[in-house]
Amino acid sequence: MPPINKTRTRTAAPDNSLTRLRIALTVFFALDGFVFAGWVVRIPAIKEQTGASASALGLALLGVSAGAVITMMLTGRLCRRYGTHRVTVVCAVLLSLSVALPPLTHSAPALGAVLLVFGAAYGSINVAFNSAAVDLVGALRRPIMPSFHAAFSLGGMLGAGLGGLVAGALSPTRHLLGLTVIGLLVTAVAGRTLLRIQPPAPAPDTTEQEAAPHPSGSPAPASSRDRDRDRTHTHTRTRTRTRTRTRGLVITFGLIALCTAYGEGALADWSALHLEHDLDATAGVAAVGYSCFALAMTIGRLTGTRLLERLGQTRTLVGGGTTAALGMLLGALAPSVWAALLGFMITGLGLANLFPVAVERAGRLAGPDGVAVASTLGYGGMLLGPPAIGFMADWFSLPAALTSVAALAATAAVIAAVTRRAAAA
Repeated sequence: MPPINKTRTRTAAPDNSLTRLRIALTVFFALDGFVFAGWVVRIPAIKEQTGASASALGLALLGVSAGAVITMMLTGRLCRRYGTHRVTVVCAVLLSLSVALPPLTHSAPALGAVLLVFGAAYGSINVAFNSAAVDLVGALRRPIMPSFHAAFSLGGMLGAGLGGLVAGALSPTRHLLGLTVIGLLVTAVAGRTLLRIQPPAPAPDTTEQEAAPHPSGSPAPASSRDRDRDRTHTHTRTRTRTRTRTRGLVITFGLIALCTAYGEGALADWSALHLEHDLDATAGVAAVGYSCFALAMTIGRLTGTRLLERLGQTRTLVGGGTTAALGMLLGALAPSVWAALLGFMITGLGLANLFPVAVERAGRLAGPDGVAVASTLGYGGMLLGPPAIGFMADWFSLPAALTSVAALAATAAVIAAVTRRAAAA
């Protein structure tokens, strides 16, 4: 009996560790969405406080994406050096502290400066916990990446819902300071668990072993040296082609992430203003717009693992991009608030699994650097989105500007369809 008990203990420990790791990472994904949505729903109030025009606000909002893009590649290197778990915890602290800064500003330039800090923390934690999630997906051998992003969407839904409830009662300063307190408390609890668990070890790389022509220290026979040299050159060319193909695929998935993040950022930054200014919705109803979008993304991502197992990655990407394009046309051009909300929900369902699939594939191909490249391109979409939509809103109208989200969602579907053979290989 004692030997059996010992065997059970050794077998159960790794599974329990992976389960606790999955829970801790899920909490950080949810916290990220909660904090970000809490800031998003107070954008109208911050706009009024700073007196910024639509284009000036768009440039200020550029700070979030600019800060994220600037630090993402650096975060990939920090993850390799210090580990994804440590970097995740540190970035969660910085994110929680920086969200309290925007209400302290009273001009568009000052708002852009503090959003640069907030964006740096936001982008860094995204690279860190996505890299940690990619390692866990590999260890579990299941496409569970959408479930983590479902937690982000659920956190966003809760953060937006809470923001809508307190918008009329609390000033932006008190509201976002409360998010800081919540963020630090959650980080203290979940961070302890995350720091105690080692990341799952990556699979050993046998490329060098296969390429070595002669492992022993003795010289190879003269008759085999030429063959060994040719074999070495062949392996070198093969590795070079593999690296080139890998880099191209990482960039491809990054472009899909770019198109997706453009849409997510547009709805985060402009949905409330669209509902309030173009469709005469109240401040509370306007805040619900992003909440509906986040709810739809949560539903789509909770079912994402089953969808990927049934349809595969290419069909999921093509179908999602097409659905998002149709939904955003409805959301941008609908004549009533409720039709626009329905369009936002359809868009959320379509975009739900595009970013998780793109980042997970890039991470599986190139580790934290792959996650950093795909995320940098993805948040480049957020970097382009706010100012582009702001300027288009000044030149044309905000509804017309939001149709660009539909155009890029359709582009993501086309990219996935055109590159399906290379992605499958």
